[in-house]
Amino acid sequence: MSRPIVAIVGRPNVGKSTLFNRLTGERTAIVEGQPGVTRDRIYGDAQWLNKYFTVVDTGGIDWEEDVLTELVRQQALAAVEEADVIIFVVDGRAGLTGVDEEIGAILRRSSKPVVLCVNKVESTEQAWVASVDFYSLGLGDPIPVSAEHGRNIGDLLDHVVAHFPEDADVSEDDSVKIAIVGRPNVGKSSLVNKILGEERVIVSDIPGTTRDAIDTRCVFQNQNLTLIDTAGLRRKSKVEESVEYYSVLRTLRAIERSDVTVVVLDGTEGLTEQDKRIAGYAHEQGRGVILAVNKWDLVSKETNTMRDYETAIREQLLFLDYAPMVFISARTGQRVNRLLELCLAVNEARNMRLSTGKVNQIIHDAVAMNQPPSDKGVPLKIYYGTQVQVKPPVFLLHVNRKDLLHFSYVRYLENRIRQEFNFMGTPIMIVAKEREE
Repeated sequence: MSRPIVAIVGRPNVGKSTLFNRLTGERTAIVEGQPGVTRDRIYGDAQWLNKYFTVVDTGGIDWEEDVLTELVRQQALAAVEEADVIIFVVDGRAGLTGVDEEIGAILRRSSKPVVLCVNKVESTEQAWVASVDFYSLGLGDPIPVSAEHGRNIGDLLDHVVAHFPEDADVSEDDSVKIAIVGRPNVGKSSLVNKILGEERVIVSDIPGTTRDAIDTRCVFQNQNLTLIDTAGLRRKSKVEESVEYYSVLRTLRAIERSDVTVVVLDGTEGLTEQDKRIAGYAHEQGRGVILAVNKWDLVSKETNTMRDYETAIREQLLFLDYAPMVFISARTGQRVNRLLELCLAVNEARNMRLSTGKVNQIIHDAVAMNQPPSDKGVPLKIYYGTQVQVKPPVFLLHVNRKDLLHFSYVRYLENRIRQEFNFMGTPIMIVAKEREE
């Protein structure tokens, strides 16, 4: 069985995301300035008592009559459907509300194990007063916690892991997770089958055959891999039936939980706007990205056909200039092993960490070759830099004024870093923090 999934649900502003960060140890302060970080559902890994599981943060469930609220509610309820255990978060300061009661009724009908979490309880003295009203929800004993300060989180997790299915896989996952994504009918399932050497995934000429994201384990060059085959992403205007709507959500989730995303393109059709959106989403989420041009055996070849094709794609995907491109045939197996080698190399690049000394040497040389921008005679000063995160690599620069660090200079510094250390296939994030001289 797959790893247990724990969904955190509740109405808006009860502290779900704070609890999510507490359970997963996410460094949200590093990535909050990045486009696309705030999503309807966020996935993270957590562990308690040597049991590993996936935590899902959801948007707040409400019953206001507007389109956005309805979409958030649908996605939160989708998380409930796929979860093995649900943490229902309520606000101990605000007390029981009508929305809490409506959510409680939905969770009772779901027949899923529910752990009732009363958040924002800062002391033992407050615990009983804050919790007593929530017994009426009929979801068992409320567990008072403070997600912000970490109070009583251990008791909460004891109840959560006690509900895991007996056959759940709670071991640590050391595999490289590779999401195979792309438009419908570009050959994603055929590629997975060719890698596995057997018909493990249904292959059909009918677009949209794969409804769910499917995980399959294999080994390549002594490294464990998890291949995630996904439903094809269509344009929003084409997403009509609800089943396909949730397939799109699962595909986006597959990208989010992958280490490397392989964007499969159809070599007989060229790049489409939907291809750009899919690749852009993987880029925004900080995943490793590889562009795999499939069906290359069906393309008529002339001198420099491959070079010209790559040039045309690169010109349309300037934001992915770091992503390697490989021309494959899922049908014949052409360069499929090369694709897997690239997956391992990109994953290694995502995990690369540079010493502070190396980072500052690169910055020093870059500044010497190209002076930083200035404003009204005040130049940008970069005091020092350090790498603060991997997966993806994040570099923090201590500067005198953040507003002077223009996008163009950030791009220049990124290119200098890549010249010294390839960081193939992975985006690099450079953030600035002001410091007094």
